[in-house]
Amino acid sequence: MTTINFKREITDTFDHAIERATKALGAEGFGVLTRIDMHSKIKEKIGKELIPTVILGACNPMLAYEAYTANSDVASLLPCNAVVREIAPGKISLEFVKPTAMMQILGDTELAELAREADTKIERALANV
Repeated sequence: MTTINFKREITDTFDHAIERATKALGAEGFGVLTRIDMHSKIKEKIGKELIPTVILGACNPMLAYEAYTANSDVASLLPCNAVVREIAPGKISLEFVKPTAMMQILGDTELAELAREADTKIERALANV
């Protein structure tokens, strides 16, 4: 089975973990374009409860530009998602997408090479949260 993300757990508050993740991604050139409070949306739309879960849509503009100009189909796989999930009070799971796994979908060797650079940046960001 292909691993689609990099994961680690930290001890922190949920909101502070989101701030830390955003800052760590920013240090690697990724801006957060979108934020989906998944637990709130599920509650709002279907009345079901989920553990606190936020999806941050992160984008490194230079890598995104290079990938898009190499193969415009990559747009369907952007931005890179970073998930912050509270798995217990004070215990946070961080799950950042693994770009190489996503690029395998397209079977494009040039994109796979670009994705390795993105993997390095995403993995480094995760380590710095």
